[in-house]
Amino acid sequence: MAEIKFDIIKNIGILSEGAKGWEKEVNIIRWNGRKAKIDIRDWDEAHKKIGKGITLSKAELKQLKEVLNEINIGELDIEK
Repeated sequence: MAEIKFDIIKNIGILSEGAKGWEKEVNIIRWNGRKAKIDIRDWDEAHKKIGKGITLSKAELKQLKEVLNEINIGELDIEK
């Protein structure tokens, strides 16, 4: 398996912390030398191991923000 290279340009914030100390983070990341994108995924404390996540372009992030702004969180039937 090819090595994945990444450069965390900026940490935007931490969404949660798991029982094993991994944190779900929102970062701006450059993967394998490509253009930087918004990335949401779990990271170990040393930022050496990564979990599954999602990477969004600026346009996708803008659309996600618009979708989330339309949601009434109190009305969602999800974990409270």
